[in-house]
Amino acid sequence: MMTLLSWITVFLLISVTAAELNHFPENFVLAKRDENSVTLTCHATTTGPVTWKLNGEVVDFEDHYKQEGHNLIVKEVDAPLLGEYSCWKGEAKLSSTYLLQETEEEEDIDSLLTCRAKSYDCNFSCTWNEKRYALVRLGTGPECSKGQTTCHWVSSSGQPKNEGFQFDLSHNLSLFTEESTMVEVTAEAIDNFFLLRRTKLFYLRDIVVPDSPQIVSSQVVGEKLNVTIEPPSSWSTPHSFFSLEHEIEYVLRDNGQTESSMSSLIPKKISKLRVRSRDPLVLSPWSQWTPWKNVRNSCQCKKKQRSELASQCLEHCKRKMEKIRTKAAKQSQHFLK
Repeated sequence: MMTLLSWITVFLLISVTAAELNHFPENFVLAKRDENSVTLTCHATTTGPVTWKLNGEVVDFEDHYKQEGHNLIVKEVDAPLLGEYSCWKGEAKLSSTYLLQETEEEEDIDSLLTCRAKSYDCNFSCTWNEKRYALVRLGTGPECSKGQTTCHWVSSSGQPKNEGFQFDLSHNLSLFTEESTMVEVTAEAIDNFFLLRRTKLFYLRDIVVPDSPQIVSSQVVGEKLNVTIEPPSSWSTPHSFFSLEHEIEYVLRDNGQTESSMSSLIPKKISKLRVRSRDPLVLSPWSQWTPWKNVRNSCQCKKKQRSELASQCLEHCKRKMEKIRTKAAKQSQHFLK
Protein backbone atom coordinates (compact mmCIF):
# COMPACT_ATOMS: atom_id res chain seq x y z
CA MET A 1 0.00 0.00 0.00
CA MET A 2 1.16 3.53 -0.72
CA THR A 3 2.14 5.46 2.41
CA LEU A 4 0.81 8.93 3.24
CA LEU A 5 4.20 10.39 2.33
CA SER A 6 4.04 8.69 -1.08
CA TRP A 7 0.58 10.16 -1.78
CA ILE A 8 1.75 13.64 -0.76
CA THR A 9 4.78 13.31 -3.07
CA VAL A 10 2.54 12.29 -6.00
CA PHE A 11 0.18 15.21 -5.37
CA LEU A 12 3.11 17.64 -5.37
CA LEU A 13 4.40 16.21 -8.64
CA ILE A 14 0.97 16.58 -10.22
CA SER A 15 0.65 20.18 -9.04
CA VAL A 16 4.01 21.12 -10.57
CA THR A 17 3.30 19.31 -13.85
CA ALA A 18 -0.25 20.71 -14.15
CA ALA A 19 1.11 24.23 -13.89
CA GLU A 20 3.41 23.50 -16.85
CA LEU A 21 0.67 21.97 -19.01
CA ASN A 22 0.08 25.01 -21.22
CA HIS A 23 -0.91 23.18 -24.37
CA PHE A 24 -3.01 20.20 -25.38
CA PRO A 25 -0.81 17.08 -25.30
CA GLU A 26 -0.33 15.42 -28.66
CA ASN A 27 -1.03 11.99 -27.15
CA PHE A 28 -3.42 11.36 -24.30
CA VAL A 29 -5.76 8.69 -22.99
CA LEU A 30 -9.07 9.77 -21.46
CA ALA A 31 -10.30 7.70 -18.53
CA LYS A 32 -14.08 7.64 -18.11
CA ARG A 33 -15.49 8.23 -14.66
CA ASP A 34 -16.98 4.74 -14.49
CA GLU A 35 -13.86 2.91 -15.77
CA ASN A 36 -11.98 0.78 -13.27
CA SER A 37 -8.75 0.70 -15.28
CA VAL A 38 -7.09 1.96 -18.46
CA THR A 39 -4.28 0.53 -20.56
CA LEU A 40 -1.36 2.68 -21.71
CA THR A 41 0.66 1.49 -24.70
CA CYS A 42 4.39 1.88 -25.12
CA HIS A 43 4.74 2.80 -28.79
CA ALA A 44 8.07 1.15 -29.53
CA THR A 45 9.40 -1.90 -31.40
CA THR A 46 12.06 -2.70 -28.83
CA THR A 47 12.42 -6.12 -27.26
CA GLY A 48 12.99 -6.83 -23.62
CA PRO A 49 11.63 -5.09 -20.54
CA VAL A 50 10.77 -1.40 -20.39
CA THR A 51 10.43 0.98 -17.47
CA TRP A 52 7.35 3.18 -16.94
CA LYS A 53 7.54 6.60 -15.31
CA LEU A 54 4.86 9.03 -14.13
CA ASN A 55 5.91 12.67 -14.33
CA GLY A 56 9.56 11.55 -14.46
CA GLU A 57 9.39 9.17 -11.49
CA VAL A 58 9.42 5.37 -11.82
CA VAL A 59 5.94 4.04 -11.05
CA ASP A 60 5.35 1.97 -7.92
CA PHE A 61 3.75 -1.35 -8.88
CA GLU A 62 2.76 -2.14 -5.30
CA ASP A 63 -0.94 -1.28 -5.61
CA HIS A 64 -2.19 0.73 -8.60
CA TYR A 65 -0.30 -0.66 -11.59
CA LYS A 66 0.14 -3.84 -13.53
CA GLN A 67 2.49 -4.34 -16.48
CA GLU A 68 1.66 -6.70 -19.34
CA GLY A 69 4.52 -6.83 -21.81
CA HIS A 70 5.27 -3.25 -22.77
CA ASN A 71 1.82 -2.03 -21.76
CA LEU A 72 0.93 -0.48 -18.43
CA ILE A 73 -2.47 -1.04 -16.80
CA VAL A 74 -3.52 1.74 -14.42
CA LYS A 75 -6.08 0.53 -11.90
CA GLU A 76 -8.60 2.65 -9.99
CA VAL A 77 -7.76 5.84 -11.86
CA ASP A 78 -7.89 8.92 -9.65
CA ALA A 79 -6.26 12.35 -9.42
CA PRO A 80 -2.88 11.19 -8.00
CA LEU A 81 -2.44 8.79 -10.93
CA LEU A 82 -3.02 11.40 -13.67
CA GLY A 83 -0.22 13.06 -15.62
CA GLU A 84 2.46 12.24 -18.17
CA TYR A 85 3.39 8.57 -18.48
CA SER A 86 6.53 7.62 -20.40
CA CYS A 87 8.16 4.28 -21.17
CA TRP A 88 11.94 3.90 -21.19
CA LYS A 89 14.59 1.46 -22.34
CA GLY A 90 17.51 2.22 -20.10
CA GLU A 91 18.21 5.95 -20.57
CA ALA A 92 16.24 6.16 -23.84
CA LYS A 93 12.69 7.57 -23.77
CA LEU A 94 10.62 5.46 -26.17
CA SER A 95 7.24 7.21 -26.05
CA SER A 96 4.94 9.16 -23.76
CA THR A 97 1.26 9.83 -23.29
CA TYR A 98 -0.84 11.77 -20.83
CA LEU A 99 -3.49 10.13 -18.71
CA LEU A 100 -6.46 12.47 -18.27
CA GLN A 101 -9.76 11.81 -16.56
CA GLU A 102 -13.26 12.83 -17.57
CA THR A 103 -14.48 15.69 -15.39
CA GLU A 104 -17.34 15.19 -12.97
CA GLU A 105 -18.86 18.53 -13.92
CA GLU A 106 -22.35 18.33 -15.49
CA GLU A 107 -22.20 21.73 -17.11
CA ASP A 108 -24.55 22.51 -19.98
CA ILE A 109 -22.75 23.27 -23.24
CA ASP A 110 -25.10 26.16 -24.03
CA SER A 111 -23.93 27.99 -20.91
CA LEU A 112 -20.29 27.29 -21.71
CA LEU A 113 -20.21 28.07 -25.43
CA THR A 114 -21.97 30.74 -27.49
CA CYS A 115 -21.62 31.00 -31.28
CA ARG A 116 -22.50 33.70 -33.77
CA ALA A 117 -22.34 34.13 -37.55
CA LYS A 118 -22.38 37.56 -39.19
CA SER A 119 -23.80 36.06 -42.38
CA TYR A 120 -24.45 32.78 -44.18
CA ASP A 121 -20.89 32.62 -45.46
CA CYS A 122 -18.53 29.84 -44.40
CA ASN A 123 -17.16 31.45 -41.25
CA PHE A 124 -18.55 31.86 -37.74
CA SER A 125 -17.15 32.55 -34.29
CA CYS A 126 -17.61 31.04 -30.84
CA THR A 127 -16.83 32.26 -27.34
CA TRP A 128 -15.96 29.99 -24.43
CA ASN A 129 -17.47 31.62 -21.34
CA GLU A 130 -15.98 29.58 -18.47
CA LYS A 131 -12.66 31.08 -17.33
CA ARG A 132 -11.83 28.23 -14.94
CA TYR A 133 -10.28 26.14 -17.73
CA ALA A 134 -6.73 27.05 -18.76
CA LEU A 135 -6.81 25.10 -22.04
CA VAL A 136 -9.70 25.07 -24.50
CA ARG A 137 -9.98 24.00 -28.13
CA LEU A 138 -12.85 23.54 -30.58
CA GLY A 139 -13.45 21.32 -33.59
CA THR A 140 -16.29 20.85 -36.07
CA GLY A 141 -17.77 17.63 -37.44
CA PRO A 142 -18.33 14.07 -36.21
CA GLU A 143 -14.59 13.32 -36.12
CA CYS A 144 -14.21 15.79 -33.27
CA SER A 145 -17.31 14.73 -31.33
CA LYS A 146 -15.99 11.15 -31.40
CA GLY A 147 -12.48 12.23 -30.38
CA GLN A 148 -10.85 10.85 -33.51
CA THR A 149 -7.28 11.72 -34.45
CA THR A 150 -8.47 13.09 -37.81
CA CYS A 151 -10.24 15.99 -36.09
CA HIS A 152 -8.88 19.42 -36.98
CA TRP A 153 -8.77 21.31 -33.70
CA VAL A 154 -8.79 25.10 -33.56
CA SER A 155 -7.03 26.95 -30.77
CA SER A 156 -8.26 30.16 -29.21
CA SER A 157 -7.41 33.42 -30.96
CA GLY A 158 -6.75 34.99 -27.57
CA GLN A 159 -8.35 35.61 -24.20
CA PRO A 160 -9.07 39.34 -23.84
CA LYS A 161 -9.48 40.76 -20.36
CA ASN A 162 -12.84 39.93 -18.78
CA GLU A 163 -13.90 37.93 -21.83
CA GLY A 164 -13.81 34.26 -22.73
CA PHE A 165 -11.68 32.40 -25.24
CA GLN A 166 -12.45 33.49 -28.84
CA PHE A 167 -12.52 31.01 -31.72
CA ASP A 168 -12.82 31.50 -35.49
CA LEU A 169 -14.35 28.43 -37.16
CA SER A 170 -15.65 27.41 -40.58
CA HIS A 171 -18.25 25.05 -42.04
CA ASN A 172 -18.85 23.48 -45.46
CA LEU A 173 -22.63 23.94 -45.72
CA SER A 174 -24.08 25.22 -48.98
CA LEU A 175 -25.25 28.84 -48.87
CA PHE A 176 -27.97 28.47 -51.48
CA THR A 177 -29.86 25.34 -50.40
CA GLU A 178 -32.34 24.77 -47.61
CA GLU A 179 -30.45 23.99 -44.43
CA SER A 180 -31.07 20.42 -43.27
CA THR A 181 -27.75 19.54 -41.61
CA MET A 182 -26.83 20.80 -38.17
CA VAL A 183 -23.40 22.19 -37.37
CA GLU A 184 -21.48 20.12 -34.80
CA VAL A 185 -19.03 22.00 -32.59
CA THR A 186 -17.10 19.97 -30.02
CA ALA A 187 -15.25 21.66 -27.17
CA GLU A 188 -12.46 20.15 -25.11
CA ALA A 189 -11.25 21.92 -21.98
CA ILE A 190 -8.55 20.87 -19.50
CA ASP A 191 -8.29 21.81 -15.84
CA ASN A 192 -5.59 20.03 -13.79
CA PHE A 193 -5.58 16.85 -15.92
CA PHE A 194 -9.39 16.68 -15.91
CA LEU A 195 -10.90 16.98 -19.36
CA LEU A 196 -14.36 18.25 -20.24
CA ARG A 197 -15.72 17.28 -23.66
CA ARG A 198 -19.07 18.62 -24.86
CA THR A 199 -20.71 18.88 -28.30
CA LYS A 200 -23.03 21.71 -29.35
CA LEU A 201 -25.51 21.14 -32.22
CA PHE A 202 -27.27 23.97 -34.04
CA TYR A 203 -28.51 25.15 -37.42
CA LEU A 204 -26.48 27.98 -38.89
CA ARG A 205 -29.64 30.05 -39.28
CA ASP A 206 -30.10 30.00 -35.50
CA ILE A 207 -26.82 31.83 -34.82
CA VAL A 208 -26.93 34.41 -37.63
CA VAL A 209 -26.91 37.97 -36.28
CA PRO A 210 -25.99 40.59 -38.89
CA ASP A 211 -23.69 43.49 -38.19
CA SER A 212 -25.19 46.96 -38.02
CA PRO A 213 -26.33 48.28 -41.44
CA GLN A 214 -25.16 51.47 -43.12
CA ILE A 215 -27.22 54.65 -43.40
CA VAL A 216 -26.35 55.89 -46.89
CA SER A 217 -28.55 58.98 -47.27
CA SER A 218 -31.87 60.63 -46.44
CA GLN A 219 -33.90 62.70 -48.90
CA VAL A 220 -37.13 64.66 -48.60
CA VAL A 221 -40.07 63.17 -50.52
CA GLY A 222 -43.07 65.46 -50.04
CA GLU A 223 -43.80 65.48 -46.32
CA LYS A 224 -41.67 62.37 -45.72
CA LEU A 225 -38.00 61.58 -45.40
CA ASN A 226 -36.77 58.65 -47.50
CA VAL A 227 -33.89 56.87 -45.74
CA THR A 228 -31.57 54.75 -47.89
CA ILE A 229 -30.05 51.82 -46.01
CA GLU A 230 -27.51 49.26 -47.19
CA PRO A 231 -26.61 45.89 -45.58
CA PRO A 232 -23.29 45.70 -43.72
CA SER A 233 -20.22 44.80 -45.74
CA SER A 234 -20.02 41.48 -43.88
CA TRP A 235 -23.47 40.35 -45.06
CA SER A 236 -23.84 37.57 -47.67
CA THR A 237 -24.24 38.41 -51.34
CA PRO A 238 -26.13 38.75 -53.61
CA HIS A 239 -28.38 40.95 -51.48
CA SER A 240 -31.32 40.14 -53.75
CA PHE A 241 -31.12 36.55 -52.44
CA PHE A 242 -29.93 37.28 -48.89
CA SER A 243 -32.33 40.07 -48.00
CA LEU A 244 -32.51 42.06 -44.78
CA GLU A 245 -35.30 44.07 -43.24
CA HIS A 246 -34.56 47.29 -41.40
CA GLU A 247 -36.11 49.11 -38.49
CA ILE A 248 -35.63 52.87 -38.17
CA GLU A 249 -35.88 54.57 -34.82
CA TYR A 250 -36.15 58.37 -34.84
CA VAL A 251 -36.77 61.32 -32.54
CA LEU A 252 -39.42 63.86 -33.56
CA ARG A 253 -38.11 67.41 -33.64
CA ASP A 254 -41.28 69.03 -32.25
CA ASN A 255 -41.86 67.06 -29.05
CA GLY A 256 -38.78 64.85 -28.64
CA GLN A 257 -40.85 61.67 -28.79
CA THR A 258 -39.10 58.51 -30.00
CA GLU A 259 -40.87 56.39 -32.61
CA SER A 260 -39.93 53.59 -34.99
CA SER A 261 -40.85 52.40 -38.46
CA MET A 262 -40.26 49.34 -40.64
CA SER A 263 -40.68 51.55 -43.73
CA SER A 264 -37.92 53.60 -45.27
CA LEU A 265 -40.32 56.58 -45.36
CA ILE A 266 -40.47 58.37 -42.03
CA PRO A 267 -41.65 61.83 -40.89
CA LYS A 268 -39.60 64.68 -42.26
CA LYS A 269 -39.36 66.73 -39.07
CA ILE A 270 -36.95 64.62 -36.99
CA SER A 271 -33.79 65.49 -35.10
CA LYS A 272 -31.94 62.17 -35.31
CA LEU A 273 -32.29 58.53 -36.37
CA ARG A 274 -30.66 55.14 -36.09
CA VAL A 275 -31.16 51.75 -37.81
CA ARG A 276 -30.89 48.02 -37.14
CA SER A 277 -31.40 44.94 -39.34
CA ARG A 278 -32.36 41.27 -39.27
CA ASP A 279 -33.04 38.35 -41.60
CA PRO A 280 -36.81 38.44 -42.26
CA LEU A 281 -37.03 34.81 -43.43
CA VAL A 282 -35.90 33.20 -40.17
CA LEU A 283 -36.55 36.21 -37.93
CA SER A 284 -32.97 36.26 -36.71
CA PRO A 285 -32.03 38.42 -33.70
CA TRP A 286 -31.71 42.10 -34.52
CA SER A 287 -28.31 43.59 -35.17
CA GLN A 288 -26.91 46.26 -32.92
CA TRP A 289 -28.27 49.73 -33.55
CA THR A 290 -26.15 52.07 -35.61
CA PRO A 291 -24.96 55.17 -33.74
CA TRP A 292 -27.50 57.99 -33.67
CA LYS A 293 -27.25 60.18 -36.76
CA ASN A 294 -28.27 63.81 -36.41
CA VAL A 295 -30.69 65.17 -39.03
CA ARG A 296 -30.36 68.94 -38.90
CA ASN A 297 -31.50 69.98 -42.37
CA SER A 298 -33.14 67.59 -44.77
CA CYS A 299 -32.37 69.93 -47.69
CA GLN A 300 -29.08 71.82 -47.90
CA CYS A 301 -30.16 75.01 -49.67
CA LYS A 302 -26.76 76.71 -49.51
CA LYS A 303 -25.18 74.58 -52.23
CA LYS A 304 -23.66 76.66 -55.03
CA GLN A 305 -25.06 74.59 -57.90
CA ARG A 306 -28.82 74.14 -58.12
CA SER A 307 -28.24 71.03 -60.23
CA GLU A 308 -26.88 69.33 -57.12
CA LEU A 309 -30.26 69.54 -55.37
CA ALA A 310 -32.94 66.86 -55.64
CA SER A 311 -36.16 68.08 -57.28
CA GLN A 312 -38.05 68.02 -53.97
CA CYS A 313 -35.30 70.01 -52.27
CA LEU A 314 -35.15 72.46 -55.14
CA GLU A 315 -38.83 73.35 -54.72
CA HIS A 316 -38.37 73.55 -50.96
CA CYS A 317 -35.41 75.90 -51.36
CA LYS A 318 -37.28 78.10 -53.83
CA ARG A 319 -40.13 78.57 -51.35
CA LYS A 320 -37.66 79.25 -48.58
CA MET A 321 -35.85 81.91 -50.64
CA GLU A 322 -39.18 83.54 -51.56
CA LYS A 323 -40.06 83.82 -47.87
CA ILE A 324 -36.67 85.36 -47.12
CA ARG A 325 -37.05 87.91 -49.97
CA THR A 326 -40.60 88.81 -48.91
CA LYS A 327 -39.52 89.31 -45.31
CA ALA A 328 -36.54 91.40 -46.41
CA ALA A 329 -38.78 93.56 -48.65
CA LYS A 330 -41.23 94.23 -45.81
CA GLN A 331 -38.39 95.19 -43.47
CA SER A 332 -36.98 97.54 -46.13
CA GLN A 333 -40.37 99.24 -46.59
CA HIS A 334 -40.69 99.63 -42.84
CA PHE A 335 -37.36 101.44 -42.56
CA LEU A 336 -38.21 103.73 -45.51
CA LYS A 337 -41.32 104.91 -43.71
